[in-house]
Amino acid sequence: MMYALYLSAYHERKFWFSNRQELEREITFQGDSAIYYSYYKDMLKAPSFERGVYELTHNNKTVSLKTINAVQQMSLYPELIASVLYQATGSNEIIEPVYFYIGIVFGLQGIYVTALFVTSWLMSGTWLAGMLTVAWFIINRVDTTRIEYSIPLRENWALPYFACQVAALTGYLKSNLNSYGERFCYLLMSASTYTFMMMWEYSHYLLFLQAISLFLLDSFSLEQSDKVHEVYKIYIFSLFLGYLLQFENSALLVSPLLSFVIALMLAKCLQLNVKKGTFVAKIMKVINFYLVCTLTVTLNIIMKMFVPHKENGHMLKFLEVKFGLNMTKNFTMNWLLCQESLQAPSQEFFLRLTQSSLLPFYILVLITCFLSMIQVIFRRINSGKSLKETVTLEDGQIGERPEIIYHVIHTILLGSLAMIIEGLKYLWTPYVCMLAAFGVCSPELWMTLFKWLRLRTVHPVLLALILSMAVPTIIGLSLWKEFFPRLMTELMELQEFYDPDTVELMTWIKRQAPVAAVFAGSPQLMGVIKLCTGWMVTSLPLYNDDDLLKRNENIYQIYSKRSAEDIYKILTSYKANYLIVEDAICSEVGPVRGCRVKDLLDIANGHVVCEEGDKITYSKHGRFCHEVKINYSPYVNYFTRVYWNRSYFVYKINTVISFQS
Repeated sequence: MMYALYLSAYHERKFWFSNRQELEREITFQGDSAIYYSYYKDMLKAPSFERGVYELTHNNKTVSLKTINAVQQMSLYPELIASVLYQATGSNEIIEPVYFYIGIVFGLQGIYVTALFVTSWLMSGTWLAGMLTVAWFIINRVDTTRIEYSIPLRENWALPYFACQVAALTGYLKSNLNSYGERFCYLLMSASTYTFMMMWEYSHYLLFLQAISLFLLDSFSLEQSDKVHEVYKIYIFSLFLGYLLQFENSALLVSPLLSFVIALMLAKCLQLNVKKGTFVAKIMKVINFYLVCTLTVTLNIIMKMFVPHKENGHMLKFLEVKFGLNMTKNFTMNWLLCQESLQAPSQEFFLRLTQSSLLPFYILVLITCFLSMIQVIFRRINSGKSLKETVTLEDGQIGERPEIIYHVIHTILLGSLAMIIEGLKYLWTPYVCMLAAFGVCSPELWMTLFKWLRLRTVHPVLLALILSMAVPTIIGLSLWKEFFPRLMTELMELQEFYDPDTVELMTWIKRQAPVAAVFAGSPQLMGVIKLCTGWMVTSLPLYNDDDLLKRNENIYQIYSKRSAEDIYKILTSYKANYLIVEDAICSEVGPVRGCRVKDLLDIANGHVVCEEGDKITYSKHGRFCHEVKINYSPYVNYFTRVYWNRSYFVYKINTVISFQS
């Protein structure tokens, strides 16, 4: 709860929400966040919930010449729930819609941190670990969450439920859990898994990584197979229920998670009962591993052949180019590659984690747990004995605990992805905080180290207990001394989000533009126009739809070296009435040459040399966004400037072309 209040206070100091008009507040929602919040507003304006849902599922008032099921395509279940709660609780008489909306998200972030606190406490047995987890999470907030940059993002709604699921799974995997605790964890895990899947379209990929972690746990006999297969059943149930309630979302049926879980269950049916620890048993383990991998790939291919679905071809092409398997001049692919969130992590990222002491302790804990896990696996393979029901402190075997090994495998998988794409650090870093805090607060981990070092001068159990309290206390005090003043300064410092040009543009559109007008421009600006004015646009800042990606690329041609006639044909093909040129894009300098929008367009259109041996094609036209400002023929024949300020130039697209000399 305190973290939610902290976020609310920080947001207020950053944007001055309480002192701004509604239009100025809405402009703070940028890009795809603006789209999500606009649909929340639409739901509140609808005469009834049923009518609101119908209009969203048959939406033809957002993108010109296109009817979309916005609920399915954009995962708008958070907005549906928020609108119902706002009206059902009578909050419309107490609080403004925007405060209610962001308040829910901040509350979910409080649940997120609480779930991490509980998970670390469950693993270590002490609340100190939970406190240290929360401290590291908040200090490294830049790398653990995007909540302060973009509140309505799907991940900000979904990841708290995933954290609850992980907390429940951690308790469920514990060896010494009683039947009531196991039942509670199972029910919580079922509910949070399904909710997580409904909130975020990419949730099944994260659950796929989790399923791989559990499969490895089961393969090395580090957990009871029955427990692991119960979790698989939860996946199956959530996938099929999600498929039905998400308007028969075929993406769930062709997901790797479903193919993987079905393959695991088929492999279990084909498994032979052999004596554990024998050579035959070891061979069967290898065969089972190979069988699961083969069946997963085969089933996924078959599902994609027989289940009608929208193939995310742009994602596959992006990965091919990202890993150097292919080269492309395609604008969309190169634009995605230039996005900072899709680059490899920067040195500043690792430096921040090191300065807060998080990364060094995480590496220490990870190496210790991983080596102990390897030790237990080899002993398990050679002897064929089951894991101990209860691991005592004197044993010094942290790798005997299945919930610990699950987290080790899971963080390694998430970390591997985060090392490739920086945007995935928001999935990995919170669990780095949790695992590092658990390790330094766990007497068992210290005892494992002492057993390897064969410490005899001091009683190892006593020293392990002392260090498990002293080390986190010292870390906590040092973090308090160094970072607490910074956090207080953030709350005291008044920041300002001031964008008068955009406010003026939105005001002009609402006052001067016809209600039936269609606007064309950059996707990010179109999202803001949709939210602030409700007018129809030609494109949206969404990247999960091939048609929208193609639209975005075509509309971006206004910043290329194309003729006025070409641009006119593109815009009129989407029934656009007004064109908005942004000076920030047209005159962009940019820190990385070759990643500016106009550079990427020149590469895609063949107006620059890309590779040695490529033939250069000189355009006989100037850059459209520059030329159209000069107001000479043929540009004035097609476009008439009707409004401008320092940042934006608005042109009416002529329906009747008047040729001037």
